[in-house]
Amino acid sequence: MINFKSIIAEELTKVTNITNIEEYIEIPTNKEMGDYSLPCFKLAKELKKAPQAIASEIKEKLNIDKELISKIDVVNGYLNFYVNTVAITKSVFEEIEIKKEQYGSDEIGKGKNIVIDYSSPNIAKPFHIGHLRSTVIGSALYKIYKFLGYNVIGINHLGDYGTQFGKLIEGYKRWGNEYNINENPIDELTKIYVRINDLCKEDENVLEECRNNFKKLEDGDQYCTEIWERFRELSLKEFQRIYDLLDVHFDSLNGEAFYSDKMDEIVDILDKSGKLVESEGAKVINLDEKNMPPCLIKKSNDSTTYATRDLAAILYRARTYDFDKALYVTSYEQILHFKQVFEVAKLLGIDEKYTDNLIHVPFGMVQLKTGKMSTREGNIVKLEDLLNEAIDRARKIIEEKNPNLENKEEVAKNVGIGAVIFNDLYNSRIKDEIFDWDIMLNFNGETGPYIQYMFVRTKSILEKVEKLPLVSEIDFNLLKDKHSVELISEIYKFNEVLKQSAEKNEPYIISRYLINISQLFSSFYNENKIICEDEKLQNARIYLTYCTNIVLKTGANLLGIKMPNKM
Repeated sequence: MINFKSIIAEELTKVTNITNIEEYIEIPTNKEMGDYSLPCFKLAKELKKAPQAIASEIKEKLNIDKELISKIDVVNGYLNFYVNTVAITKSVFEEIEIKKEQYGSDEIGKGKNIVIDYSSPNIAKPFHIGHLRSTVIGSALYKIYKFLGYNVIGINHLGDYGTQFGKLIEGYKRWGNEYNINENPIDELTKIYVRINDLCKEDENVLEECRNNFKKLEDGDQYCTEIWERFRELSLKEFQRIYDLLDVHFDSLNGEAFYSDKMDEIVDILDKSGKLVESEGAKVINLDEKNMPPCLIKKSNDSTTYATRDLAAILYRARTYDFDKALYVTSYEQILHFKQVFEVAKLLGIDEKYTDNLIHVPFGMVQLKTGKMSTREGNIVKLEDLLNEAIDRARKIIEEKNPNLENKEEVAKNVGIGAVIFNDLYNSRIKDEIFDWDIMLNFNGETGPYIQYMFVRTKSILEKVEKLPLVSEIDFNLLKDKHSVELISEIYKFNEVLKQSAEKNEPYIISRYLINISQLFSSFYNENKIICEDEKLQNARIYLTYCTNIVLKTGANLLGIKMPNKM
């Protein structure tokens, strides 16, 4: 596809001798100010002239092919470039004809490894609404990076280790025969956990027993290990149902327990660094110089911590995956934890290319519209219940609007789950997410169902023609009206949007883009008769509809949203 920005930059370099001038080129927010703009204020100091004079002089010297850039003008120190509408239409149509569903993909990540650590629920505990964001954001980033050519390793770093398992083992020892954990494992294990927790508050000796159980688990005690393995296997079966609903996949399920035999090496390395010191019987790394509290490596009873296991994971992932980036998708509550861990990782003796590319991708909390979470089961909203409710609500809307729709169940699932995912990814991840069913499932707002509805409309139009025209048959001059040009220009940006989303680890950039495409297509559809008597005009408009269809489906799939064929 023609890279108009690079062509403009190349010509600007020739007349200014500024080699990095492409970095200065902007895309104006006001379309009337051109497709690309050079703010000459940034060159004033270097060229020792007024911005307006610089812009005028550059314009006089430029010699850009008018078949690519139709107009250049100077406005208040800005040099504005207008792309030839025929050139951009031809470029987009030809690229989509070749790439089809791969339109927007890239090879910028070729030969680079990205590790993404996401979802990470605790086994033997409910998979609740709080895990939704890590799962959905991480899965979207996984798909985006992969589409850009990176080799991506998705890791579900399960919470399958720690003192809580000492408590669970103790509770199971005492009351296991009172609970049917095979039938309803997570709920039953939660009851055991609540019960033993209450007992620990009353009796310090019981809490000590729980700590000892975890130490036994770390030391490979057969009884404790067998119980733990059973809890893990039952939990993973339960979790898989939710991952199947969300269509989320992982390349590794190595959780915290996987690193149990790898932590002695971490302690040894840190010890040899001379930075590991004793504090009240525990072992810590002081981080005073970094204005952070100490990083706890070993507790006073000699058991390990989250930090120790995260450090072991960093060392293992560097050796195993030779990563160029390692992303950790967790809530902003863990910002300090990861700052500490990433700082201590510099003492592990691994190459800086690893420690410099450890990236925490924090996100905000999830809230219901009422501002607090509550169900009959306490303060936990189970994710599976929430997804099923989304599907139920979508099903009711379909029954009201289109009771004779084929494959109603599949459509309800795609719309309901799509609405939940889109709602999660519509704003910058650091913002807290508000759950409002009325907004999420609105077919007219800036929602998942809205982009699905627009996709279905494009599909319905395409089904009315016998075959898709070849790009060689299309007269590009027939797509010069305002609505066609705006839609084509936006479709042209798809690859840039994907790269920006990956660069910032922000899927919402794609979500907002898809809303924009949907709204522009709606305007194009309302202002132009697509199926018409003029065959040449119809061919041009049909192909633009096809391009919109491709971008909506590809973009939605990258977010984890499936498109229904009918609604």
